[in-house]
Amino acid sequence: MNTDNTVFLFLDDCRIPSDCAKYMRQRNIDGSIYLKNWIIVRSYNEFVEWIEQNGLPDVISFDHDLGNDLSGMDCAKWLINYCLDNCKSLPLYAVHSANPPGAANIEGLFKSYIKLKE
Repeated sequence: MNTDNTVFLFLDDCRIPSDCAKYMRQRNIDGSIYLKNWIIVRSYNEFVEWIEQNGLPDVISFDHDLGNDLSGMDCAKWLINYCLDNCKSLPLYAVHSANPPGAANIEGLFKSYIKLKE
């Protein structure tokens, strides 16, 4: 458990957060956040279920490709609708996907949403 009570949610079908620390550093992004304690969800359904049961986490990290399930982009779209429907602010987020177009799509969606809310 995190000593500062920050809740981290990690969406990825196969990796664990510490796998992403080195990968993110290679992309010139501080990967140390991935060494914290994360709650791991492996699919769209687990993502939705966790948030519906527990509320929004403080930080979410997204993978794009989730195997045969819906994608991280589907989760991002659901999250935006959840925030709108419940008058909630978007949590802090990161995209750790190794799929460059998929990662760019998730980033673009969130940036557009943030710009619209301003």
